[in-house]
Amino acid sequence: MFSSKILTKLFLSLFILINLNACGIYRPTDAREFPPEPEKRVQKNFQEGRGFQVMDGFKNKSGNFEFASSNELWRASLDTINFMPLLSADYSGGLIVTDWFSNSSQENDSIKISIRFLTNEIRSDALEIKIFKKECDPNNSCKVRDDDSLVDDLKLSILKKAAEYNKNNIVKSKKRPLNTILAPSDRN
Repeated sequence: MFSSKILTKLFLSLFILINLNACGIYRPTDAREFPPEPEKRVQKNFQEGRGFQVMDGFKNKSGNFEFASSNELWRASLDTINFMPLLSADYSGGLIVTDWFSNSSQENDSIKISIRFLTNEIRSDALEIKIFKKECDPNNSCKVRDDDSLVDDLKLSILKKAAEYNKNNIVKSKKRPLNTILAPSDRN
């Protein structure tokens, strides 16, 4: 009937097809879940963290720099908590963590602040702030708990300062010197 080579190829093809399907390469989807406009699909995939660009690896990235100092929200957060020692500040990960801090009047109580950046836009839901309070008794037995009493005040302070930085950047960009606006032939 069938030769062993044909049976082997057929079995191998069937085996590969089953395994590829089990890996999730083929997933039937409902068209109602995805918007028909490509821009909206791209935006949805971007928000969900999916997708990649094939030619992105070949682009020359020499002129595309993003510095932490150009992000007003980041700068405002660091300026607001500048009295506390930093344990970690990861701009690419969007996280600032301070070390335990205690002022001289309350030596047995200390606080630690964690700020996570959810977006670079200056808005109220851009930051997730957690404040931890450590209370120690004279025997050095310490208890750590969440302290939400200052979160709103700290967030408001950071957002106000970031809005001020943003406003100053807009004003600076509008006040360019006249010689940068004129064409080179008009400068004389």
